[in-house]
Amino acid sequence: MEEILEIRDGCSTPSQLLKSKAFAKFLNIYKKQFIKELKDRENTDLKQDVLHKIKYIENISPTTFISIISGETPFSGDELRDNRDSVKFIDGAFHHYRTKSYTRLVRLHNEVIDGKLDPEAIKDKVSLKADQLSELILETRRILMIRVGLGQGVRRTQGLECHPNVSVGEISGHFVNLPPEYSNLGQVPMTTTADMRTGVYYTTHANKRAFPFFALDHNPIKNDKFKPEDYVAIPFEIGAWNILCYIHKSRGYIELEPGLLNLFPFSKVENITNKQPDGIFILGCPNSDMDDLGYYHDKDNNILVGLIPGLDECQYFGYGKKPMLTLHNVLCILNGELPLHCGATRYVVKFDEKTDQPYIFDSFIKADDMGRAALEGDTPMFYGTETGAFACLDGFSEHAKMQMEGREIGYNKHSGTNARQIVPVTDYSEISTGSELDILLYLNNYELIQPGDSCMKTDMKPDQALEHFRSGARVAAGSTQTHRGDVEISYWANPFPLLKDKEWKDLPQHEDLCVKFEKIEKKFWDNFKSRAKEGKMKIGLAHSMLMAGVYKDSSDKLLKECGFEDREMVEHEGPERAAHDMIELIKNTALEKRKAIGKKDLKEVDVTVATIGDSRTGKSEMAEKMEGVLNMSLI
Repeated sequence: MEEILEIRDGCSTPSQLLKSKAFAKFLNIYKKQFIKELKDRENTDLKQDVLHKIKYIENISPTTFISIISGETPFSGDELRDNRDSVKFIDGAFHHYRTKSYTRLVRLHNEVIDGKLDPEAIKDKVSLKADQLSELILETRRILMIRVGLGQGVRRTQGLECHPNVSVGEISGHFVNLPPEYSNLGQVPMTTTADMRTGVYYTTHANKRAFPFFALDHNPIKNDKFKPEDYVAIPFEIGAWNILCYIHKSRGYIELEPGLLNLFPFSKVENITNKQPDGIFILGCPNSDMDDLGYYHDKDNNILVGLIPGLDECQYFGYGKKPMLTLHNVLCILNGELPLHCGATRYVVKFDEKTDQPYIFDSFIKADDMGRAALEGDTPMFYGTETGAFACLDGFSEHAKMQMEGREIGYNKHSGTNARQIVPVTDYSEISTGSELDILLYLNNYELIQPGDSCMKTDMKPDQALEHFRSGARVAAGSTQTHRGDVEISYWANPFPLLKDKEWKDLPQHEDLCVKFEKIEKKFWDNFKSRAKEGKMKIGLAHSMLMAGVYKDSSDKLLKECGFEDREMVEHEGPERAAHDMIELIKNTALEKRKAIGKKDLKEVDVTVATIGDSRTGKSEMAEKMEGVLNMSLI
């Protein structure tokens, strides 16, 4: 297992860099990795060559490069030859640093606790430190190459950057308000700001989630075996709750850090120091096994805890994202609110001054994958959880992928299927501010709609629509354990944790939670029905037809009757038809909402739409098609 590199040194010159602890550590990491790979070839006919190369590498040390950078030039003869060989070796280490290593640049800033330093100023200092380190590494490499005569010809510097994977500001972990039973966790420095290198693609051992994150009958966190020096800690604000995420520094798990940073917003410092966090999540614990995978409600300390064991088969980004959203959803239910596995967008609809016809002026994502509804008085308000999207690239056009470039953290790019990217899609202010819920739809991704019929079905009775929400039927894409093309049933589209089985029977692990959820469902559905009757809300189905082409019951004849000539194009053409119908639904709703408000001269209204559905039901694909019509920027 390759080690990660943490840099805490402050260097300003090439000489200081080469004398630093960080350089010595990285050189040692690279040498060990290089020698390990050479030893794999020891039993070949190149054994003697391998042994000589290993001996040579073992003798390389930081002083080798310090003497090159400080020695008198020009070098000549054997000295020039040896120095050139050393620089060629370190240039290989340079490219390994850029592409294969995992580096964290760390700055401690306890001043933020007493308000002596503004959080934005800290962020600026962290970013500046990362930029300076990158420039210093490039400068050191350039000088070394010039001094041994390898810097001639075209200089390939432009576009070559070597920022750390993540540069962070940290506070001492003892400032975090944790119960005594979790004392060792309080020794891990807490990340409070970060600057990460984007456009990076990581490969993880697994490429899908195979194991559910269910409730446990025991606390999986072993405080006495927890080694603080082996973890990084990040406080995330997920919905209304603060969840501390502890990631093991082992390769395979630490690579999930930048993805999570691109997905969830940071908790405010005062929310983890002035009060106890709502949840704790440990990712990649080496002292645990599959019996510890899940979450536990520590009622004595009023805290929810979750854990993913440090096993190869759990090295997948979904084991970071889904469990923390599960903690959010359990906290939702415990606090009487309704978790919704959905995409949600707030549309700003304006009215033409001459014709008074509605048009969508702008849109703001409130949730890419998960949110919650809260009743404020009699009004259901929607809140989101993520500022980023964990996007499956299988269904995106090349244009959409191009739009993500430069902002993304990618995983398993060359896996063939289920390649994913995490990209920022909205602002913290949008997900943290409640918006009146106007339209609630279940996304059906496999039933075909005849041409001329709307893909948006909002004329059904609310209780009829409720059956669709409860069944949560969708055709699977194969990224979970359900076979591609088969129908999968999950109660309320599995708002994690799964509350009922396929026959809607309570799961034994979640009986208490399910009883609470059913009471919440009744409270909210009574409210939704009342509002629908008054014309204040629309409830029903949205047919994306995303997976209709692979659905086992979609015959060629039926596909043609519904306007599809090419089975493989259904996943593109279906969401496009649905997107146009969604736009019409939003416009009509805006007209009705303005009329209900009773102000004919109102310039604009907001229409918030939540579409319930699991992965590959068409949430992202419909949104992409709508973007093609509504996009406010030219790219």
